[in-house]
Amino acid sequence: MGLGGCIILIAVGAILTFATDWHMQGVNLDLVGVILMIVGLIGVTTFSSIARRRRVVVPPATPTVIQEERGRRDGYSDGYGM
Repeated sequence: MGLGGCIILIAVGAILTFATDWHMQGVNLDLVGVILMIVGLIGVTTFSSIARRRRVVVPPATPTVIQEERGRRDGYSDGYGM
């Protein structure tokens, strides 16, 4: 579950806990909302700790310069024109 899913869980849990006054027999919606908010917070902390570990700073590599040997190029020494 990504960060967006965790935030949605927190929002749905807050709506169920604070913004509804429904009463269902056998289901406590306030408790369900609190559980969803807790699961969302655990997801956010887990996601942020994993994302922090992924950020590894790699020093830039120094470019290597390859110099070619320049030989005599008169048109005959490279195999062409024979």
